[in-house]
Amino acid sequence: MPAPSSHQHQQRDESDRLLLDRIVAGDREAFRDLYIVYHRRLARFLTRLTRRYELAEEIINDTMWVVWRRAGKFRGESRVSTWIIGIAYRRALKSLKSRGQRQYETTPIENAPLVAPDELGEAETAEWILLGMQQLPPEQRLALEFAYGHGHSCEEIAEIMNCPVNTVKTRLFHARAKLRVLLPGLAGAPPAMRVPR
Repeated sequence: MPAPSSHQHQQRDESDRLLLDRIVAGDREAFRDLYIVYHRRLARFLTRLTRRYELAEEIINDTMWVVWRRAGKFRGESRVSTWIIGIAYRRALKSLKSRGQRQYETTPIENAPLVAPDELGEAETAEWILLGMQQLPPEQRLALEFAYGHGHSCEEIAEIMNCPVNTVKTRLFHARAKLRVLLPGLAGAPPAMRVPR
């Protein structure tokens, strides 16, 4: 699936801003629409981050409650998606910390979904990249996911992760360099052999 274009991002953001304006006015239907737009996206991201669906759902609800209460404080200096994902990211870190879990827990490799050997093409490529990404340090993996999975710029990722833009660029640089080394070793190996424990 191709990444959304800049024009698509702009259209989506304009739509999100209109919903936020309505939410500021107390429009519950607009809030429901925004919740629907972001639920799947946040669920996918937070489930990877927390490894627990029920915790991800709790964080989504906390995040959207913050959006409902603070919609009027959105300054418009970033995309709405950057603002919402940043809230979710910080709520997730806080939740993990309160539960005594280390930040950015990664999905165990043995639990990663694998495709059947005879399935080729996009599913196999996606699996191959997923396995490589799971071997990256968590901050680098998340930076890649924000950039390529969600289409955020370095400046937006810096806002989400609350770090300098140069730190994001460094994480992306090292992540890509590590993947260039990791991926050839994962190509063509049987699933059980792909990722050493």
